[in-house]
Amino acid sequence: METEVKLTKLASCAGCGAKLGAGTLARMLEGFQTREDPRLIVGYDKSDDASVYLLDENTALIQTTDFFPPIVDDPFLYGRIAAVNAMSDVYAMGGEPKLALNILCAAEGMPEEAIREILRGGYDAAYEAGAIITGGHTIRGAEPIYGLAVSGFVHPKNVLTNSGAKPGDLLILTKPLGIGILTTAAKADMVEKPILNRIYAQMAALNKTARDIMVNYPVHSCTDVTGFSLLGHGFEMAQGSGCTLHIAVDSVPIHREALTFASMGLVPAGAYRNRQYVRGGVKLRRDIPLALQDILYDPQTSGGLLFALPEKDAQGCLRELQDKILHPAIVGYVTEKEDSFICLE
Repeated sequence: METEVKLTKLASCAGCGAKLGAGTLARMLEGFQTREDPRLIVGYDKSDDASVYLLDENTALIQTTDFFPPIVDDPFLYGRIAAVNAMSDVYAMGGEPKLALNILCAAEGMPEEAIREILRGGYDAAYEAGAIITGGHTIRGAEPIYGLAVSGFVHPKNVLTNSGAKPGDLLILTKPLGIGILTTAAKADMVEKPILNRIYAQMAALNKTARDIMVNYPVHSCTDVTGFSLLGHGFEMAQGSGCTLHIAVDSVPIHREALTFASMGLVPAGAYRNRQYVRGGVKLRRDIPLALQDILYDPQTSGGLLFALPEKDAQGCLRELQDKILHPAIVGYVTEKEDSFICLE
C-alpha cells in the first residue's frame, strides 16, 4: 500500500534497532524482588527469548511480547514484519503461537487507512501462523509502534532454551544477516528496490518452517537472532550454556550489499551497543574486516533461528532446511568453555 505518510520518517529508530542495549537492560533489572514458582520453567535469569510456565504434565505456556517502530514505509508490510518478529520467540522455544494481543501506538497525523493496514498485516501473519489475535491496546503517541503480546504452547519435555548447548554441537543459522545495515541505508534512499524486496520478504517470513524441521532433531539449544545480533544472542547462548561458541565467519550467510554500506559507515546505533555489550567475551582468531564484524553485531529485525544440535544430526537437518527455506547454513561449533565465550574464526 502506498501512503502519503512515510512511516520510517516518523520514527527515530527502525525495527529491532530500537531495543535497549542488553547490558543496559541487565543493569536496570538488577536487584528487583521477584517471586519464585516451581512451575516457572524459564524466567529472565538467563536472558531467554520468552517465559515458559508449566500448566500440566503435557502442556507448558510460552509468553512473550515484541514491538518496534516502523522498519518499512508500507503499513501492511510493517504490521506483518512486526507480528512475525513477535511470534519468532515462541518458535525459538520450540513451541507454537496460539493467542496474541495487538500493541499499537498511532502517531499523530497517521491516516486511519494506514492504521488499519498495520493491523491487517499483523492479522495476516497470525493467520498464517495458526494464531488468533483476540484484542489488544491502542494509543496515540509521538511515533508509530506496533507488535504483539503472544502466548504459545509446547510440551514440557520439548522446551528449548538458549542455555542448553553442549560441546560437540554444531550451530545452524536459518536467515542471512545484514538487515539493520541495509534498512539504515534504505532510510537514506541508497538501496535498490530488488534488494529491498529481498530483505522485506525475509523479514516477513515466519520461522515456522524452520521450527517444524528443527523439532524433529535432538536440538539442545535455540534462540532467534534479533536486536542483539548474532554475536549478542550467541554470547547469551554461550554464557547460559557455560560453553564457547566458535563462529566460522566465512560460513555465516549475509546480504553481501551490507558489506558495502557498512564500509561507508552506515551502521545502526544498535550495532555499537551490541559490540559494547559482548566485546569482552569475543576473541578474534584471525583478522576480520571491520565491515564484516559490523554485520555480526548488526541488530536484526525478524531474524532467523540459531540452534545447536549434535554433529551427527546437523547435516540431515541442514538438508531438510535447504529444501524448504533460503540460505540456512552451519555457522560454527560448540566446545567446552575456553578463555572467551565466542571465538571468531
